Amino acid sequence: MPLYKTITVSTATRAHIWEITESEKELASGIFLTPPCQQRLNGMKSELHRRGFLSIRHLLALEGYQDNDLFYDSLGKPHLSDGTYISITHSYTFSGIIVSTEWPVGIDIEKQREKILKIAHKFTPIEEYGTLSDPINLMRKLTVVWGAKESLYKINSTLGLSFLHNINIDDFTLEEGETTGVITLNGDISSFKIYFLELEGFTCAYALEAGQHNKTISQ
Repeated sequence: MPLYKTITVSTATRAHIWEITESEKELASGIFLTPPCQQRLNGMKSELHRRGFLSIRHLLALEGYQDNDLFYDSLGKPHLSDGTYISITHSYTFSGIIVSTEWPVGIDIEKQREKILKIAHKFTPIEEYGTLSDPINLMRKLTVVWGAKESLYKINSTLGLSFLHNINIDDFTLEEGETTGVITLNGDISSFKIYFLELEGFTCAYALEAGQHNKTISQ
């Protein structure tokens, strides 16, 4: 059971990260899917996507949930049947969830890739990072920015919400492991605390309401 890391944000909020090393058969063992989810799994052409899908069900089990406790709204946002907030992410060989009984949360895992240097202008003012001359560190920092914005988008899944125009991430250093972010939309301003960590060439970012940030990490 390759649970990579558990992050206890508070008594009400926890995040779990899974490193996907098992075969699809191993991951399917002991997992019971609803007919719609089984159909969805069967329709996935990529074995990596199927393994990621199944690994999420193992993460749900850590919190006492089964597949039939999870459902999605019309915008594709996940919900749990008991009202607990949840966010889900999967990227290549890592997957993760964050749950909270008190406030909306968001999580995102991204593979660090040089491609982000070419598309950064589409989701953030690139001039904010002009002081970083090392392309590797710039790639790492931009991956944090993207993951942070994705996490906030997952909290506020509003049609028309723009990464570039409506979501701002305050500047940070890679060593800090945390920053803050703001969503500005239709005259409303919402502030969030964002944490991030690197996982063997991947970056995980998760977000929650500002002020809720006493975390401990267990391996």
